[in-house]
Amino acid sequence: MHISELSDKTGVSLRSLRYYEEKELLRPDRSANGYRQYAESDIERVRLIQMYFGLGLTVKEIVSFFECAFDDSPKQECLPSAIEVGRKKLDEITRRMEQLQQAKTHLDARWERFLRKGDGSRE
Repeated sequence: MHISELSDKTGVSLRSLRYYEEKELLRPDRSANGYRQYAESDIERVRLIQMYFGLGLTVKEIVSFFECAFDDSPKQECLPSAIEVGRKKLDEITRRMEQLQQAKTHLDARWERFLRKGDGSRE
């Protein structure tokens, strides 16, 4: 598929897809006329890139994950480093989820009091 089709299927801008290629997060084939040719598997790869960026990983960290575990032939020598980055990120996500749950519990309790009073005005 061409870059515009990948953009349509993933909702990611052409500019971002070109950036991902520049940073070697994506490696499309090139046709004889120079057009980028993406595989169906690149749809999932773009979604992973977006997820990892959303989690705060750097380009370098994402590249290391892909080189280690997501390429056709994973490289055993880089797995310990990738696993360490993954563990740190999982710990960070867990802490953030706990913070968000505490905030939700607090807000739910506050809104519940307002709803019981009727219109939310003070008595």
